[in-house]
Amino acid sequence: MRLSVLGAGPGGYVAAIRAAQLGARVTVIEDDEVGGTCLNWGCIPTKTIIASTDLLAKVRNLEHFGIDLTGEVIPDLSRIIDRKNKVVSTLVKGIRGLFRSREITLIQGRGVLASPGTISVTLKDGAQETISSDSIIIATGSRPAAIPALPFDGTSILSSTDALNLRQIPKSMLIVGAGVIGSEFACIFSELGTEVTVVEMLPRAVAAEDREISELLEKEFRKKKIKLITNIRVEKTVIKEDGVHALLSDGKEIIAEKVLVSIGRALNTDGIGLEEAGIRRGPKGEIIVNRRMETNIPGIYAIGDVTGGMLLAHKASAEGIVAAGSIMGQDAEIDYSIVPAAIFTSPEIASVGMREDQAAEKEISIGVGRFPFRALGKSHAMGEISGMVKLITDAATDRIIGVHIIGPHASDLIAEAAVAMKAGLTAQELAETIHAHPTLAEAVMEAAEDVHQMAVHLPGNRESRD
Repeated sequence: MRLSVLGAGPGGYVAAIRAAQLGARVTVIEDDEVGGTCLNWGCIPTKTIIASTDLLAKVRNLEHFGIDLTGEVIPDLSRIIDRKNKVVSTLVKGIRGLFRSREITLIQGRGVLASPGTISVTLKDGAQETISSDSIIIATGSRPAAIPALPFDGTSILSSTDALNLRQIPKSMLIVGAGVIGSEFACIFSELGTEVTVVEMLPRAVAAEDREISELLEKEFRKKKIKLITNIRVEKTVIKEDGVHALLSDGKEIIAEKVLVSIGRALNTDGIGLEEAGIRRGPKGEIIVNRRMETNIPGIYAIGDVTGGMLLAHKASAEGIVAAGSIMGQDAEIDYSIVPAAIFTSPEIASVGMREDQAAEKEISIGVGRFPFRALGKSHAMGEISGMVKLITDAATDRIIGVHIIGPHASDLIAEAAVAMKAGLTAQELAETIHAHPTLAEAVMEAAEDVHQMAVHLPGNRESRD
């Protein structure tokens, strides 16, 4: 089986490796660098920078741990970026090494579908090459979305990619969009000392999350002196000597040294030959696929951001594994019912399954359990007591249908919730699972206990907990 993969992001490179493991002869065509947005301009770079700002926050709080530090603690953004680049480079080399170990051919160039079985590639030196395959996986990903009122210039008006390469800490920054990307960058630059203002056209920050989680994040923003303005749009920007002047939809003006646009992602589905190949797309330009990741054209599959839905690296990887299995004769199908998500704000946010309002829309009678980290011994020992675990069940069966966390290591804790939901556990069964003490995971256990008002470390009267 000859397989060509168009794109080497977290969907494409995982699909390539899995197909090679199953015996396929694999060629990967990538216009930029292996690892895609996630490794080079997204997940890994931002989390590497966050590791620095998290450490900075801890150092500034050393006196609370009984440690005296003399001298001034000064973040050096240029060196933080250098470290980020080194981490990225190491992981890129790792993927290239995995390709070599699996005898996967990597071609660097821009690929376009020429027919259902061929890809025309423009190489970096301008030469043309045609790749013939039995099957093709499209995994071209996405890019930062832009709007006319906020044209990227890479200097004053920035995309998320631009922001990852700043060498000096801005005195002030206007962030347009309080979704995942905007909220993460708000926490990063606020910790570095930038005066941060965030504007969001929706009623709340991280509006896709459970409402209580959004409210708690907004509370943390206020603690960090991050100014959040909701129900507002940026109508126009003008770059002047004193900064970028942003005119808001309410007539007010904000002046900032830098403007970071984080309004979402645009799918990379244009200019890759989809129309010529006859591949069907949805209303947002997404490639339509079935649960085996097959398009309407036999032999052509699509995975990752180009298929729409949740634009998550781990979702793309899961789709890549399904696509590779389907191509190699396995009875593989994707299951979107349990896909965890994480937001690396400070504190972190993570979720899996239904929000409370989604359950209400489906007229599901629910049970809800909550447990605040401030009631947890490990959180006090760590000095991180903000946030909570919220667990939602189907009241008729007690099965867990959603878990939402804001607090320390939420991105790690959500895995337990996902496993519990995948296994079909009830809140009672999770509550009866012995958890090690003292750990943060006890908050998940006690939230499960609280569904039936049996949490040991909460007051008996729910009204008295606020």
